[in-house]
Amino acid sequence: MTIQGKSFLLTGVAMAMSLAATSLSAEDLRFWTTEEQPERLARQEAMAAEFAAATGHSVEVIPVSENDLGTRATAAFAAGDLPDVIYHTLQYAAPWAEAGVLDIDAATDVIENLGADTFAPGALNMAAADGGYASVPVDGWTQMLVYRADLFAEKGLEPPNSYANVLAAVEALHNPPEMYGFVAATKVDENFMSQVLEHVFLANGVSPVGPDGVQDLDEAATIEVLEFYKAIAEASPAGDLYWDQSRSLYFAGDAAMIIWSPFILDELAGLRDSAPPTINDDPTSGDLAAATGIVTNFSGPSNPDGAAWGDVRYFGITSDASTDAAMEFVEYSLSDGYGSTLSIAPEGKFPVRRGTADNPTEYADLWATLDVGVDRKAPLGDLYEAAMIDEIVGGLDVAQRWGVAEGQLSAASAIINSQVINRLVREYIDGERDAAATVAELNAAIAAVQ
Repeated sequence: MTIQGKSFLLTGVAMAMSLAATSLSAEDLRFWTTEEQPERLARQEAMAAEFAAATGHSVEVIPVSENDLGTRATAAFAAGDLPDVIYHTLQYAAPWAEAGVLDIDAATDVIENLGADTFAPGALNMAAADGGYASVPVDGWTQMLVYRADLFAEKGLEPPNSYANVLAAVEALHNPPEMYGFVAATKVDENFMSQVLEHVFLANGVSPVGPDGVQDLDEAATIEVLEFYKAIAEASPAGDLYWDQSRSLYFAGDAAMIIWSPFILDELAGLRDSAPPTINDDPTSGDLAAATGIVTNFSGPSNPDGAAWGDVRYFGITSDASTDAAMEFVEYSLSDGYGSTLSIAPEGKFPVRRGTADNPTEYADLWATLDVGVDRKAPLGDLYEAAMIDEIVGGLDVAQRWGVAEGQLSAASAIINSQVINRLVREYIDGERDAAATVAELNAAIAAVQ
């Protein structure tokens, strides 16, 4: 055999060995997602296919109902059959990390590889665990105080970013039935009221839990919360109010302020036929969106820094994962594939990773170009001013939830789910007892929650 022939043979063997090594290093990953709607599932499968083409790691996208996620994860953990990556809500981050379901080291390495300073601090802080992070923040949203910026400008009012500014606007704009100053959540058995109240309590620095568990509410600060909430409830229509009336009245031009989730953003702009603005005769009009302002962080008198109420979703790398490949998938989903990740539902998926070290706003800028809407589509950046986009995304920098910083999310969740705070606040609004007596009743009821 000639030297040239031997060279060719050796080259062929080297190529074969290289291909074999690639094949051996490729992993088949399983990914659980609670984004199970057909259109959203299809987008995740397309992103998984892009990742497979780029890396050689196949990804099976497995839809799991959000209601079933906890029990399925517990059963899979007991059987040693967890998927590699789970897309999950905040409530599971700390408990799963403590139980050993999640690989804290892997999540922390991913965040450090991508750059911790490229993530929204609030989203990272809510997943902090044992000197690292339980899971990797993917996307989130912050509750918004939605207001008629045009009317505020006409009256020379400051944006409603504090109790005082909200009440000043109520005083100036409340003129029922033509215009209600606010539409407060008052339907006791609705989670919507729970979310709105938590936001209002957080704004004034009041929480029912501390580092050691359930604690008494601060009386003076809670009285400020109660008096504020009663004032906005009195500037609302009578009855049991929740998200439906809030949206309907605002869309009709009959409310100056409401609190809502960002899923209202495409509807405000006339992009969804099932929930059109009725402020004028054109249900596809963007006039109301143009007249609207947004506040995500607002404050009470006892907490000048204020707070934003945030809901963040995470990628958890499990203890049963093919760790290196799972980390690669998560890193891809938050870098080259981040546009696909966010495009699943941009109006409710704010980028918790704003950009890269080289381009700190890369992904926030990309997010603003993604289409939102159902019956019609348009980028958020075409619908709302850049300053408003910054306010929407910026809420995640300071996003909070009861019990997260204290490691008491489970205790806080039990209190929220009991709806005792909703009930007692409503009774105060209805005049059944004064503020101080209501604080005492709240403390007793909270302490009794199991």
